[in-house]
Amino acid sequence: MTDHREVAVVRWPGQNPPVEDGLAALLAAYHLQTEAEKGESVADVDELPDRYRAEIADPRTAFAGDVVLVALLSDTVVGCLVVTSPNNGRAEIKRLWTGPESRGRGVASALLSAALTQAAELGAHTVRLSVWEWRTGAIALYERLGFAVTPSWDEREQLVCMQRPFRGVTAIR
Repeated sequence: MTDHREVAVVRWPGQNPPVEDGLAALLAAYHLQTEAEKGESVADVDELPDRYRAEIADPRTAFAGDVVLVALLSDTVVGCLVVTSPNNGRAEIKRLWTGPESRGRGVASALLSAALTQAAELGAHTVRLSVWEWRTGAIALYERLGFAVTPSWDEREQLVCMQRPFRGVTAIR
């Protein structure tokens, strides 16, 4: 696996350098790409569903109560991930995104490692996530980290639900 020591993962907000613009850009890219992959014709952020535009416009409010992790290469924001506060002992990972120009450099692995640490600190006994079935690279990464497919908690077609019982954090190398 790629060595990701050059990737710094910080908790947002409150870090230096400021990352808000970079986070908004990553969220916009994530949602636009996802809509395109679903076959939706969305030309720009203004055409996204309201809930997604709200995340991009005001992530502080959209993710209040959640942990937002941002990956940096030098001072450049290159990836993001959200860990929800546990509900019935389950934290959820969502919005994992690495900018295309930074893929293959361990960004997603670094974010996931930090997310598992956060979930442990929040008291979760299980970490879960959902991923579109066509994102085979992401599914393979999740499986390498101990996530397994589980019955769906979401009714959307082509969405794969996965979870990992929390047994401690294992460093990702």
